[in-house]
Amino acid sequence: MQDMSGKASSALVISWCFVSTLIHCLPDDTTRNYYIVYLGEKPRTATSAVQLAADHQTLLQEIQGEEIAQHSRIHSYGRSFNAFAAMLLPEEARRLSESNRVVSVFQSQNRQLHTTRSWDFLWLPLNVSRGNSKAESDIIVGVLDTGIFVDAPSFDDSGYGPPPAKWKGRCVTGGNFTGCNNKVIGARFYSFGNAMGAEETPADAEGHGTHTSSIAAGGVVGGAGLFGLAEGAARGGAPGARIAVYKVCWPGAGCSDISLLAAFDDAIADGVDIINLSVGGPPGEYFADPIAIGSFHAMKKGILTACSAGNGGPYISTVQNVAPWVMTVAATSSDRQFRTGVTLGNGMKTSGISVNTFSPRKKMYPLTSGALAADPSGRAFGNSSACDWGSLSREKVKGKIVYCLGSSRQDVTLYGLGGAGALMTQYADSDIAFTYVIPGASVSGRDGAAIDQYIRSTRDPQAVIFKSRTVPIAAPFVASFSSRGPQSVSRNILKPDIAAPGLNILSGYSKLVTITPYDSSRRSVFNIMSGTSMSSPHAAGAAAYVKSFHPAWSPAAIKSALMTTATPMAVTKPDAELGSGAGQINPTKAVDPGLVYDISASTYIRFLCKEGYNGTTIALLAGGAPQYDCSSFKPALGTDGLNYPTMHTQLASPNSSVSAAFHRVVTNVGSEKSVYRASVASPQGLEIEVVPGTLSFEKLNQKKPFKVVLKGGPMPAGVYIYSALLEWSDSKHSVKSPIVVFKPLT
Repeated sequence: MQDMSGKASSALVISWCFVSTLIHCLPDDTTRNYYIVYLGEKPRTATSAVQLAADHQTLLQEIQGEEIAQHSRIHSYGRSFNAFAAMLLPEEARRLSESNRVVSVFQSQNRQLHTTRSWDFLWLPLNVSRGNSKAESDIIVGVLDTGIFVDAPSFDDSGYGPPPAKWKGRCVTGGNFTGCNNKVIGARFYSFGNAMGAEETPADAEGHGTHTSSIAAGGVVGGAGLFGLAEGAARGGAPGARIAVYKVCWPGAGCSDISLLAAFDDAIADGVDIINLSVGGPPGEYFADPIAIGSFHAMKKGILTACSAGNGGPYISTVQNVAPWVMTVAATSSDRQFRTGVTLGNGMKTSGISVNTFSPRKKMYPLTSGALAADPSGRAFGNSSACDWGSLSREKVKGKIVYCLGSSRQDVTLYGLGGAGALMTQYADSDIAFTYVIPGASVSGRDGAAIDQYIRSTRDPQAVIFKSRTVPIAAPFVASFSSRGPQSVSRNILKPDIAAPGLNILSGYSKLVTITPYDSSRRSVFNIMSGTSMSSPHAAGAAAYVKSFHPAWSPAAIKSALMTTATPMAVTKPDAELGSGAGQINPTKAVDPGLVYDISASTYIRFLCKEGYNGTTIALLAGGAPQYDCSSFKPALGTDGLNYPTMHTQLASPNSSVSAAFHRVVTNVGSEKSVYRASVASPQGLEIEVVPGTLSFEKLNQKKPFKVVLKGGPMPAGVYIYSALLEWSDSKHSVKSPIVVFKPLT
């Protein structure tokens, strides 16, 4: 028997009958699927992983019988929580879910990846005081992603001592992964879901995991850049911290729920301090979601999990990873953009958005359009105006810059036909600078129309595309792709929580993969990428930085410090807080937030009572008595039932009046003796009262309660969000909490 890292393990059982015959040895295999059976907290009486695996086998045998159960169990989780994965029929899954020993049974899915200067932009420059360097080197950031390229300069371990004594993890070697170092101290892989048969090592053959790891905790590298672009010093938010990687995502296959949960199980037991997960899927019931489950048990062990909010923007109600114990991170811009100059033969000059690393070799190139380069053979298919694959003539494209009507990525199509460059029109709100395999730029619709008119009216049209350059822009703003709230699981918890740079980010990359497809020569140890995948490790790095100053703080306290000191986003759109939560992180301010909204594991349990989980289920989560009495916690918890740093309510209908109350407790972590006074900025139509309006503290770690009451009539037609801000201030600190009321559109 082997574990998912290819090493012997008693905690994981794989049936070779199952592996070698694709479960043809199991009866009714056409309707069996991969399921995860979640049983809550690891039993206190469990003496070993072997014992837990035996218990799981016994539970399966009660449902399937001994012969089938022997082959159906795939994996037992038991280092940090209690669960197993198995092949089940729907009826078997239903019967297991009815057991009073089981919290949930859910079918495994494949989830998807959400894919320098950013730290200066976040007021965390290289010369900031780092008197906490020793503490920072004891912080371990766990990254669940596509693996890592250890040889990237971001992970050089010069000057590092051995791993912290608390580290209990492993470094799995083999294939093209030769080992870890004192910077990257752990590496595992989980091969379930490796459908394409990629080499099973922790090495990063996609680049995504190297990029996110470098953003969170990469070391300082001077002279970083991408073929001469964005040059400067690259580093992570906690450059002195250690990194442990857990490869859960595979090329062409995504990230299996079974692997995700196994990685959480190991990372928690290995001793990581912060977890970053730039992966997501549709939100659902908390304990049928491996990310919510894993991060819940991480929270119970004092580990904060940062997750990407998703790339479903600019549409509302697209946010993912919404569990309240997770730090859900939206993507914002930094204060620079990559612009690519374009000049036409008639002297017209414009610029587009792209990461174009090519310098022109000629003064001008022939220019045509997809419409004029259509394949005349009659065998073509697709839209030639948009340069669809299979619609163009090689003879009409070769050696020319081609204008394509539409914003799809047609550079690969033109590259295959020998094209010299690509000009494409962009969406109105597009802000991503893509890296193309040939010289290219994405221009505005207006400029695209002018280019098309020039091509049609000129006998010998020409153009040249110049190498990109960086230009300053007004920032920050929420990236167009970043998923927005409100969420649908816990409707009165505002998600995303916070925002961080995720647009056009330069960071470390893997030389095991090209930066653009098909051109094997284009490899780099740095790359520029966009997505909430990039924003989440910014927040994870900031959390590691804060934890290095406050190692005893709970995950909720660290998260609160980052949220209440964040920079509110400019309200340029009516969904500002639905896109950015509390605002953009400011790590240096978060080190001294003044007050924090702390949340203990027992408080989350009470929150789950309010959310409707029954006493038996909560007892399994808490790992305590057979029953948990929720009745005493339901009154007086307020609208959301949790001591959250933001306050949010969704109205029942478009015509509902506003009526909400939020009960909060803040803990003094600033000055020993201090007085905070509340101030509220609210829109017309929304009345907000804070009781009491003054909080006086006599000592550190003293707690004070208060209540925020919202009242108002139905929102006017055309208005679907009220946005307000509560601020507690003393002479030194400013503790900000957004207040958001959302009206359903229908």
